[in-house]
Amino acid sequence: MSNLNDKINQYFPGLVVRKDLVKKVKGNAIVPTYVLEYLLGQYCATNDEQSIQSGIDTVKEILAKHYVHRNEANLTRSSIRERGRNKVIDKVQVTFNDKNDTYEASFANLGIKKVLVETQIIKKHPKLLVTGVWCISDIEYEHNEDSRIQPWILGSIKPIQLSDFDFEGYLNARSQFSTDEWIDLLIQSMGFNPEMFGKRNKMLQLLRLVPYVERNYNLIELGPKGTGKSHIFSEFSPHGMLISGGEVTVPKLFVNNSSGKLGLVGYWDIVAFDEFAGKQKNVNKALVDILKNYLANKTFSRGVETIGAEASMAFIGNTKHNVPFMLKHSDFFEELPEKYYDSAFIDRLHAFLPGWEIDIIRGEMFSEGYGFVVDYIAEILRDLRKQDFSDRYSEHFELSSDIATRDKDAINKTFSGLMKIVFPNGNQTEDETEEILKFAIECRKRVKDQLKRIDSTFGNVQFAYANKGGKLIPVSTLEEIEYPQFYYQRDASDEKEDQEIIAAQTNNELEKEDYSKDNKANQEILKPDHLMISENQKGISFDGLFSKYLKDAKIITVTDPYIRTFHQIRNLMEFVETIIKTKNKEDDIKLKLVTHHDELRSQQQEDYLEQIKNSAFSCGIDFQWEFDEEGFSHARHITTDTGWKISLDRGLDIYQRFEMNDAFNINNRLQETRSCKSFEVTYLKI
Repeated sequence: MSNLNDKINQYFPGLVVRKDLVKKVKGNAIVPTYVLEYLLGQYCATNDEQSIQSGIDTVKEILAKHYVHRNEANLTRSSIRERGRNKVIDKVQVTFNDKNDTYEASFANLGIKKVLVETQIIKKHPKLLVTGVWCISDIEYEHNEDSRIQPWILGSIKPIQLSDFDFEGYLNARSQFSTDEWIDLLIQSMGFNPEMFGKRNKMLQLLRLVPYVERNYNLIELGPKGTGKSHIFSEFSPHGMLISGGEVTVPKLFVNNSSGKLGLVGYWDIVAFDEFAGKQKNVNKALVDILKNYLANKTFSRGVETIGAEASMAFIGNTKHNVPFMLKHSDFFEELPEKYYDSAFIDRLHAFLPGWEIDIIRGEMFSEGYGFVVDYIAEILRDLRKQDFSDRYSEHFELSSDIATRDKDAINKTFSGLMKIVFPNGNQTEDETEEILKFAIECRKRVKDQLKRIDSTFGNVQFAYANKGGKLIPVSTLEEIEYPQFYYQRDASDEKEDQEIIAAQTNNELEKEDYSKDNKANQEILKPDHLMISENQKGISFDGLFSKYLKDAKIITVTDPYIRTFHQIRNLMEFVETIIKTKNKEDDIKLKLVTHHDELRSQQQEDYLEQIKNSAFSCGIDFQWEFDEEGFSHARHITTDTGWKISLDRGLDIYQRFEMNDAFNINNRLQETRSCKSFEVTYLKI
């Protein structure tokens, strides 16, 4: 990634920071990432190591002097009194005192209240009136004999957010990056190492950003614990607000009728409900009703007047069961609170992000590369909310007429958001447009397919799009491909028909029993075939892919230039295991590997291969290898002396990374539990 990091610093000088620096400066300061990156952006936005270290020292000094720890609040207040003035980094919330006609600030950690704030500050930063904003403030102390006069005086206050930015410069710099490079830059900006993610997983991460660039966008993400669902909404942007799903009221979210004070949706670009799932949660029905109206119409009313707002909504929660269990016994929304488990509410969700496809966050997944200073990218995303990219596919594609208006709107909003994020300058190809359109359709289809399980009044919809040639291309969800036996809901008449078919098949089998005594009649007739595996698909193993084509083979040759590193050679060992399970115990098998020499770790490569040779010998496998540097370039295939050639576009390296050092990780034991990369396999008779 060093070339990309150099490029990032070249085209975004002073606007990027090394993402691992946050941990180095945070210490025990309970402060959001965007606050720390704001400071790092001031002093460490460079790729010069000496300047970075100097900047880290400066930021640490600033935090030590000015960040207010709750347990040291008295000491800080005393210091301000002695000095007369000091800067503090604290979370500030302002309230309006209608008796005195004044705005008064309270400092969360410092523990002081009723500090007078000038009106022009509130006009410039209205979010101070809502749930509070992290600020760098000048606090003065001036004692007065009159106890009614507040001794604390606010000299200045600066919310931690970018004051201006060059949007045209952003677009021009984007044109210097390929699509893959740009996506990797965005993933690094989110704090993750892009090398640990496949392309689909990167798109799932970017989907979390869509509420920041699309007005009134409604996203739900349900999945296992520990996948980083809440991080992007709590620490990525000063324009997002994360609240606990059970701790919000109608006045807090929308408007307080008694005071007329506008709620969260009036001030924040996105309001995210954390820990949203939980069947037993006590939810206010009035809140659900107003929320449903807001999700559909972008307005809300509490009996006084109808008010519009632009805040997007994100609902994030944990699931208790795996995907096949939910498909067989219930649906993906099974964990929602009862009052939210409502088809009218669910139908208003534009996209369902399948959290079970995202790995549990591990230390190695965090980035050490350069990414945008969070405050900078947050302002860029906010500016993009003013634009609409929903028609960017109309030149090449058209949605199926079978798709209803609400579904089309949802697809268009997801498509528009992702296009703004990945192609803000509009230089996308037809293939790139199609890829994002298919992904957007899938995200809405996941919602609609589950709705059919919940409410039978929702009919079947063909989620598809047509190209300019008129060819209709259907779209499937990954769960649909993986678990077709559970995915499709059938009514009673269909089940009865299935039972009749099974009974007829059973009778036919009984009639054929005598004829099938010949063993050859029972053998599966192998035919040339072609398989396409989707990224994140599970249930794929070497046994399932290769066993029947390796049966009865005595000579097997694996040609793959990339059997070099530990995980690649381990894949080869697992292929040897498949051969052992397939062969007759009394047979000897000759297994030959043709690969490239690892120039950096050649001795280690040969040591690993020698270990496989020694281990496999006791099971009747004679393993040999040769290094052919000129005979092929990137060919990857398996051939057998029985006449089969298995062409592999990724070789044996079909699985995404997982924790190999964890002896108790099930992915180390069962290939079927691993997430795959996207790949193709072709079986040819030669």
